[in-house]
Amino acid sequence: MTISETHHGSLRWCAVLVGAAGAALIAPLFGARSLSFLLLVVIVAGSLAMIGIGLYSHRPAHRLPWYLLAASVPLFAAGTSIRELGVHASWHPVDDLCTVAAYLCLGLAAVGWLQPRRLVGTCDLWLDSTLIGLSALLASWTFLISPILRNPTGFDTVLAASYPVIDALLLTVLAHSLATVVRTETSLRLLQAALIAVLVGGLIESLTAAGTVIVGSEFALVPQQWAYLLAGLAALHPTMGATHAADDVHPHRSRRRAGVIAVALVAASLVSVVGADLGAGDRVVICLLLTLLLVGVLVRSERAIARSLRSERRAQYQADHDLLTGLFNRAALLRAPHRHRREWAGKPLCLLFIDLDGFKMVNDSYGHAVGDELIAEAAARIRRTTRRTDVTARYGGDEFVVLAARSRAEAAVLAQQLLGAFIRPFDLSCGEIPITASIGVACLTTRPTDSTVYDLIREADAAMYHAKEYRLGLAFHDGLRKAPAHRAVLHAGKRSSTAV
Repeated sequence: MTISETHHGSLRWCAVLVGAAGAALIAPLFGARSLSFLLLVVIVAGSLAMIGIGLYSHRPAHRLPWYLLAASVPLFAAGTSIRELGVHASWHPVDDLCTVAAYLCLGLAAVGWLQPRRLVGTCDLWLDSTLIGLSALLASWTFLISPILRNPTGFDTVLAASYPVIDALLLTVLAHSLATVVRTETSLRLLQAALIAVLVGGLIESLTAAGTVIVGSEFALVPQQWAYLLAGLAALHPTMGATHAADDVHPHRSRRRAGVIAVALVAASLVSVVGADLGAGDRVVICLLLTLLLVGVLVRSERAIARSLRSERRAQYQADHDLLTGLFNRAALLRAPHRHRREWAGKPLCLLFIDLDGFKMVNDSYGHAVGDELIAEAAARIRRTTRRTDVTARYGGDEFVVLAARSRAEAAVLAQQLLGAFIRPFDLSCGEIPITASIGVACLTTRPTDSTVYDLIREADAAMYHAKEYRLGLAFHDGLRKAPAHRAVLHAGKRSSTAV
């Protein structure tokens, strides 16, 4: 069978199923119970055929969830057929066991579609989904489970009461699925719609079992029929092979989930007030569920606070540090005197301005990637040479600054150590590159202020350029005042030799 023939065959099945689903909505209006059952058989057969065509055409990487979905369709249909054909008494409890098995296959399929998604913050997602499921279970206990359990106890009563619990578990999986799908995946959206239809059908059956509402069986079949139709359409869509793809879940989606959870918790907290004729056992269960909800909310709040603190620390780190080297940036350097005012009170302060010799040539010859490697490696050597109490920053480009509470003699020792750190060539991706450094030093004996830090940077920068110009390696700013006279003597000597 060619791809074109498969496509046309799937379109025919779509047309047949859409027509059958439309007829399923109309049939109950005429009380045609036999027609509703016949349409159920057609839709089940068509859904299985569409799942088979989808598996053959799109060949998804994860097939097990689709096999479980395909198994749940006939199991649901078998349980429904036994009840609809009037052989419930002779075949009971096979019908309920088939339905429970169908729920199990459907839940495992839903978890299977979620499992390959390696998402950040999965624990928070499951916690949010569990809170929604607990809220649904709390409402189910008051209006569905408790009324069912008031009937004479037995296997049938326990089995009927288990359906709302299963629906709450499926709602938890559905909520998690809705939260994790960031991109538009049509196939998974159709599967989610099918699961919603299953939950609506289960709710109708539970309400009927509890005696809350009386719904004809032909009407109760409609949600199941639409669930089968949507599952078949999901299998035919080309995105059925991408239902396992992973996406990041952004913080704004977490805030949106928090709003949904708040609504669910408020609604659940009103259950104990709205629910009438609650016995002592009912109140114990409700109190237990409310306690679990409260604990879940507290855990979620604690995790949200911890996540907010981590984000705040990360933002502060990025605001104060250079991302390439991990050193402080220029803004953090200028704030350093205020931040260390107590530790540096009454101590001399020296600033070392470091510039890499020949960096521009390396950057132009080997590219910016190698230049970034050199900057990062140079920063690592500077960091290993300085003390933890020293403020080491990348001032910009290939310029680094060390601001330390050291005397002039101690600053000279540190500068010599830094020059020694650049003796060994840098082992980069392009090979070994020899790079030296020029260092200018400016010292301060008074209490540092913002203006004096700017003065230190300017003076140390001038000393660095002096050291680079005369290839001294190291120069102190307070020694530059001797340089003009020295240069004048040299120029005078040159002029006298020329005259001779």
